[in-house]
Amino acid sequence: MIVTVGRVTRAHGIRGDVTVEVRTDTPDERFAAGRTLITEPASAGPLTVRQSRWHSGRLLVRFENVDDRDAAEALRGTVLQTEIDDDERLDDPEEFYDHQLEGLQVVTVAGNEVGTVGEVIHAPAQDVLVVRHPRGGESLVPFVADIVPEVDLDSGTVIVDPPPGLLEPETQTSGPRKRSATPESGS
Repeated sequence: MIVTVGRVTRAHGIRGDVTVEVRTDTPDERFAAGRTLITEPASAGPLTVRQSRWHSGRLLVRFENVDDRDAAEALRGTVLQTEIDDDERLDDPEEFYDHQLEGLQVVTVAGNEVGTVGEVIHAPAQDVLVVRHPRGGESLVPFVADIVPEVDLDSGTVIVDPPPGLLEPETQTSGPRKRSATPESGS
């Protein structure tokens, strides 16, 4: 299975370095020298990491055959991906790959069926579950521990404890704090 581990945000300097928006809890492993990454769009890659380093809290990566600012700037917006085993699980029970959450049934703590997780949005403040209702419409549910107290992959359910109005299809709101939920948007 292919999962997203980052996205190129912009060129950095004149030697071909790029800044990467990290979507993995193991960036030092995923962006180690010699690692080859799949790209979206496919025409941008594959890309092999020449070197990576941290600078002012941002990950800088230099890829093979990307030797100047113009080549680096051409990668802006490129999604960086890697392949994992379909059944791979993370060590931390509070972390999930996007593909593990998508399709799960959403049920309230009272046992009421709400819908299914259609996708995971990686917003700046926290991740958000897009819950698709069986009768149409969607709700955006902040993926925070106060609102999503339990995810049970074995039973295929996400338990939610929503504040009033959150699950109304036309309501779209954000949550109070970030939950460490998707280490790699898939990786």
